[in-house]
Amino acid sequence: MLTRHGASATGSSTHEKAASTVSLSGPLRELLAIDQRQTLEFFVLRLQDISDPTVDRQELLYNASVLAHYAHVSTQPDVDVPAPRNLGAVFDHFVADTTLLDDRLMMETAGAQCLLLAGFFEGQMRRRHNIRWYAELGASFFRRAAFREQSIDKARLLDAIARRFEPWRRRHAQLSRELREQPYLLPPPVPPEPPRG
Repeated sequence: MLTRHGASATGSSTHEKAASTVSLSGPLRELLAIDQRQTLEFFVLRLQDISDPTVDRQELLYNASVLAHYAHVSTQPDVDVPAPRNLGAVFDHFVADTTLLDDRLMMETAGAQCLLLAGFFEGQMRRRHNIRWYAELGASFFRRAAFREQSIDKARLLDAIARRFEPWRRRHAQLSRELREQPYLLPPPVPPEPPRG
């Protein structure tokens, strides 16, 4: 079972199961066996690379955890809230259905999904959705979550994310562009040397 923006409660991901059932070796096996901790570290480092050194560390960790969480969540999961397919799904689930507006966890989830889709997947969403409107909506979801949050520290963090939603959204979009521009995160295999003679 996946926990909110965190580690697997069972310790076994779909990728790990796939890697164990197929005979793989080398870098491909390593890629398929990536766990949530490694995914979180990946996004922390990438966000640090594109962020100003004065950026709040807790905000950076939170944003990295959102990206890492959704890197491991299917749009059709057995557990947890599914990753939305697009911003229209976020609207249908969290705006059209007004029963969730007072649920702090659902409002945090809605804010995180807006951040993910309007940020990291901005290029894909822009053709069909008004990114600015969804950014404002996402910030309002985080404000609602902060208002209802019982932990003072968590409420402050959620409020900070709401206030700086647009800069974080832009960082997510920049990170996505930079990752797409890297043709290989794994080095291509080196062909064997031809026999001499």
